[in-house]
Amino acid sequence: MDDAAESVELDLTGLKCPLPVLRTRKALRALGAGRVLMVTCTDPMAMIDIPNMVREEGAALDSAERDGDRLRFRMRASAKPPHS
Repeated sequence: MDDAAESVELDLTGLKCPLPVLRTRKALRALGAGRVLMVTCTDPMAMIDIPNMVREEGAALDSAERDGDRLRFRMRASAKPPHS
């Protein structure tokens, strides 16, 4: 599988809590199983909120990085339905 062809980029720079996690959840749920979602944001709370949401959704968080004010997340959608 080619990650470049199977990945979706989501730029949430400038959005404040709770928008980054809500938009990330919506995008993650729209992806097919195994697809990769790359998220960039600047809200410091996202470093806590996005990993927790990914776990709740049953997806896999491949990486979470901080580069100055910018946060980057790489996650992979799961075939399992999200928790209700």
